[in-house]
Amino acid sequence: MTTPLRSRANMSASAPEPVASGPAGDAERAARARIARDIAELAAIARGSATPGEHAAAHWAAARLRELGAADVRVTHFRYRRSFAQAHALHMAAAAGGALVAAAGRRRAARLLGRLVAGAALLSFELDYSGRRQFARQLPPAGEGASVNGRLGEGPRTLVVVAHLDAALTGAIWSPVLLRAGDAWARRSGRRASLALLPELAMLAALLGGRRALRSAAGALVGFAALVLECLRHEPVPGANDNASGVAAALELARRLSEQSLPATRVEVILPGCEEAGMGGMAAWLAEAKGKLDPARTLLIGLDTVGSGEPIVLAAEGGLWPVRYRPEDVQLVRRAATARGLDPPRPWRLGAWTDPALARLAGLPAVSLLSVRDGGFPNYHRPSDTPDRVDVGCVLRCVELAEAVAREWAEA
Repeated sequence: MTTPLRSRANMSASAPEPVASGPAGDAERAARARIARDIAELAAIARGSATPGEHAAAHWAAARLRELGAADVRVTHFRYRRSFAQAHALHMAAAAGGALVAAAGRRRAARLLGRLVAGAALLSFELDYSGRRQFARQLPPAGEGASVNGRLGEGPRTLVVVAHLDAALTGAIWSPVLLRAGDAWARRSGRRASLALLPELAMLAALLGGRRALRSAAGALVGFAALVLECLRHEPVPGANDNASGVAAALELARRLSEQSLPATRVEVILPGCEEAGMGGMAAWLAEAKGKLDPARTLLIGLDTVGSGEPIVLAAEGGLWPVRYRPEDVQLVRRAATARGLDPPRPWRLGAWTDPALARLAGLPAVSLLSVRDGGFPNYHRPSDTPDRVDVGCVLRCVELAEAVAREWAEA
């Protein structure tokens, strides 16, 4: 398979920060170098969801896992959409149509029908956004996604390490100007409003508003749908922070757990594709693993966008209908950090999605580790998300945090 490579410009990760001298410093420098190399190599692959580039990234990651001594390494395939844009725009258009019917209807039945259509569109949108139920998961143009599975060790307990392979399409919806207000609020509160908040509010207005509000909501929803679809014109971003950093962190964590295994624990490393399109690879893996994992003996750790600056742990994520993580799992992360001399990460409410949300919906204990800077993700879904802008020190801190959580859980 031909690997779609990007320009080699901006491929080196951020310059190493000063580290201690002696054996500990040598080990840290080596870890930073491995992480920087993996980020640069993966960011060089144009790996949009369900594209040949995602397949190339999967084969690259499979080779890296084999180098680390993982067993049963395989690349799996599944059918999924290439972007969330068509499905989300379809929901917005349906809600806009319902609003117009309700606004123009002279009979009570017509007005009620329009509002019901808008309400159904909002409900279906929330189901799709959260991953609870995706009726449009294979909406054309669909493609074949690729994920990677590998195993370390054996035992009655299962630790699952997850980091998605694919990179997002850029577009006007990811303009820093549009994200600035939400980032500022999140910086103060640790709560990031839904990235789809404005369309969600417009759909609510289509369901509940008066006649004037219905017309305004319809116009706004048509505009939002056009804005979302605009991203289909673009190529995938390098995705160095989101999420080559997470994959590099997962590989470094796998190295550590291979060198010093967890007691009585099987480690599954899952690198799903199609997360950016709506968590398609994670859904496919969970469908295969369903019934094989005992929630009482399983923990899933997600690593996503971990090179921003400040490690965080998610307490909840999603749109108006969020997926919430178990408080005891969030506390496990903070307790493990404290026990091993690390800074406990702040609990965070994310207005988007990460793969561990589907594990929670499936009833599995899970934690989702990310990082932020100034309330947001630097260069989020932008062409400027290049390796030289990744905080490698933050990636390493997230690896140390994930390892602390894994050992605290396994030794409990």
